Amino acid sequence: MPVQTRSGGRRSTSAPHTKARISPRRGKKKRASTAELREHTEEEQQVGDKREAEQVVETGNEKKETETGEVQGKKARTDDDEAKRYSFHEGTIERGHVYFFYRPKVQHEEVHDIDDVRNFHMLLIPRPPEFSVHVEGKQPSGVEKDSHSDDEMSVIAEGEDVVPAPPPKDQPKTHFRLITVGKKRLPDPDAPGGKGVYWASVTAVGDDLHRLEQGLGERSYETKTRGERLSMRTSRGPARLAGRGVYAIVNTRGKTVSRNATHFGYHLSHPSEEGEVQVELGIHTASSFVLQVKNPEAEPGSFGQRIGLPAGRRAKYPEGILKYVFEKETRGRSYGLRFVPCNCIDLLDYEGAELLLIAARSGTEGTDESLGESRGKALRTVGERESQEPPEDIFRELAIEKDRFPAEPIEGKWI
Repeated sequence: MPVQTRSGGRRSTSAPHTKARISPRRGKKKRASTAELREHTEEEQQVGDKREAEQVVETGNEKKETETGEVQGKKARTDDDEAKRYSFHEGTIERGHVYFFYRPKVQHEEVHDIDDVRNFHMLLIPRPPEFSVHVEGKQPSGVEKDSHSDDEMSVIAEGEDVVPAPPPKDQPKTHFRLITVGKKRLPDPDAPGGKGVYWASVTAVGDDLHRLEQGLGERSYETKTRGERLSMRTSRGPARLAGRGVYAIVNTRGKTVSRNATHFGYHLSHPSEEGEVQVELGIHTASSFVLQVKNPEAEPGSFGQRIGLPAGRRAKYPEGILKYVFEKETRGRSYGLRFVPCNCIDLLDYEGAELLLIAARSGTEGTDESLGESRGKALRTVGERESQEPPEDIFRELAIEKDRFPAEPIEGKWI
């Protein structure tokens, strides 16, 4: 229905006319709002992208910090593990069987005295303690059941930690360590003129006795005379077995760190009595000496003495040993300590390891005093027990052919 206006005109009230009267100015305003919304949306997206980028950076930094923390944690754990591994281990750090060999000089078919000897070796074959090896139906020696305990707890007798398990026979795969003694004999605690101090070095470490057999066996090779073009065939006789027994390496903690000491003690099973060969080679029925290990980075001592191996043949110890055993970069010296006790048995498992053997005490009582806790008596007991085995079994323990190595010296006779 038409409506009268103040101006006298008329307008319609129908819907189409109402819709058509929308102001063009309002239309522009609507379009502006859409543009602003679009800009606002883009700004929010940019802000969101920036926040996401910042979160990625923060996450990356957190990840790097986490990874760095993990690496530092692993390094700390590794350092702690190495410090513990190479620290001074008190008590028995190794026990086993020891074999003494000597080799004649080149072109010497026979040996009549120590002057004909070229090298003297001490072969160590470590074994687990006897009380740790279970044999069906047999109670390990030195282990007793506690009758006062309800859970049948076993008690290890004093000194039994040095008793090695019986050696297997005809099994070449076993760990060994060959030590060459510098003066072709062991330091003798009973020698006049004070305690002997001898150099020694680890010349071979391995896990295959066949390799050892080849090294100790007979060899022949060609040599050339100086100044002439003549060559000749030179032979080197096989090593001779001069003794066999049981040994233990024991660490004793002193009142101060500098008083810590390592003792090597042994008791022979073969021969049961010393002969001419054993006397000249310094092999007592029972004896002990102090064992020290030389820092391979320490140069010869005063007066320019050239003692020990040349630098190229010395042990290549890992940094952990140099740091925690020899205390490298401490005490005002770049290499640290010159000599140390055998903190852990790892020190002897490197070819080129240089050792000092210092005579200590002889006899069962002397060995007992050096090793402590009746360990000398325990070595005597097992040595006497194993002395009942025939000499042929010794070569079977080493998985080598008896015919390749003369056995007469183990009876005290030079050959």
